Amino acid sequence: MKEQVLMRVMAQLLAPFILLFGIYVIMHGELGPGGGFQGGVIIASAYILYSLVFGSDAGERVFPARVSDPLNSLGVLLYASVGVVAMVLGGAYLDYDLLNAANPPAGQALGIMLVELGVGITVSAVMVTLFNELARAKRP
Repeated sequence: MKEQVLMRVMAQLLAPFILLFGIYVIMHGELGPGGGFQGGVIIASAYILYSLVFGSDAGERVFPARVSDPLNSLGVLLYASVGVVAMVLGGAYLDYDLLNAANPPAGQALGIMLVELGVGITVSAVMVTLFNELARAKRP
């Protein structure tokens, strides 16, 4: 793809906007369409676009396995921690009202946001890991 200058320039220009849109989808998932899964896939698509245009070696330099592997679990840990905190505070698992007892709607917004963020982190990291493993398997 080194001779495809237009594709390389467009990929470099589009990748930050794709990442920004993915973050937007995650952060506004509780208010409308979208959420952690959709936003995570959008974020991973920016990495996949970059890797397809510049090569999987360049992609792995941008987002190496030593970063993506821990993120696979970090998102699940964040999601689970929100539920455990609610249980420690005396409620049911993922009872968001208890996250801010003085203002339950604020607690619900915080809980949903943290869960969406956890799902988004996990989905994007897993998609990147899957892509890297498939790309590595195809190398000669």
